[in-house]
Amino acid sequence: MSAGLPQLALGIDIGGTNTVFGIVDHRGDILYRGAISTKKHENVEDYINELYNAIAPAIKEMGGKGNIKGIGVGAPNGNFYTGAIEYAPNLNWKGIIPLAELITNKFGIPAALTNDANAAAVGEMMYGAAKGLKDFIVITLGTGVGSGIVVNGQLVYGHDGFAGELGHTIAIPGGRKHYSTGAHGSLEAYASATGVRFTALEMLEKNPDQPSLMREYPADKIDSRVVYDCAMKGDAMANEVYRFTGEVLGMSLANFVMFSSPKAIILFGGLCKAGDLILNPTREHMEANLLPIFQNKVQLLFSELKESDAAILGASALVWDMK
Repeated sequence: MSAGLPQLALGIDIGGTNTVFGIVDHRGDILYRGAISTKKHENVEDYINELYNAIAPAIKEMGGKGNIKGIGVGAPNGNFYTGAIEYAPNLNWKGIIPLAELITNKFGIPAALTNDANAAAVGEMMYGAAKGLKDFIVITLGTGVGSGIVVNGQLVYGHDGFAGELGHTIAIPGGRKHYSTGAHGSLEAYASATGVRFTALEMLEKNPDQPSLMREYPADKIDSRVVYDCAMKGDAMANEVYRFTGEVLGMSLANFVMFSSPKAIILFGGLCKAGDLILNPTREHMEANLLPIFQNKVQLLFSELKESDAAILGASALVWDMK
């Protein structure tokens, strides 16, 4: 490694099931990657010890910690201002966990933390579809619906670090009850992989006489992957699941556009594998619900980052803004 300023960043993405990590250079090339289980550790200190033991050999291989500028971490309910994970519902560690401080102390390298969707937005801005853009929104469509909002080149954190929970905005007043928050009609209850599953089950129940390939599966086996596979085979009801999902998502995106007037909205996550099945109805209903001054101005794009790399890149991108 050349002498001078550290040229590498360590990116860590903490998911409810697994944690992925990688050492990244300024160009966004991942030089080393690995993963450990998140959920097997009830105690956060045990988790950090395993994380350190998994990463330390790679740091040594890269010339030691003097070559690592910093550590960026993306995590559910991660607060950029405090460096803490606060009351994350899908992690074993409850309450407020000062994760950035714990990682800094263990690794001897400065660490910064943000929530996973904000990390995705930073990654898109530095390495992906939002490169060169100053106003855009990233919507992550996975098990849940996350979002990162960038205005005038700055990520929007709000006064407390939790701005941008667009997945929990109400898309259908009085609608479907969210399995975790208890809210009725939130976007996440419809436009997530979990929401797609519930929509499919509802349509199967409400249309008992309509044939569908999805009926070949027991109810507890129907998930977003089954819906996708059936839609790819031309199943009308599975296609209607995506059309309805796109309608709800598109209406919500229209609201988001009229809030911050982004140049682009970038969709990322597992549901994007459905391609035009989700993109076309989303775009149609977004445009239909916009005021004329906003219509046909906003690009609706899929992320250009590989899903397996995006979490690492997004987290590592936090490092380059460190003082």
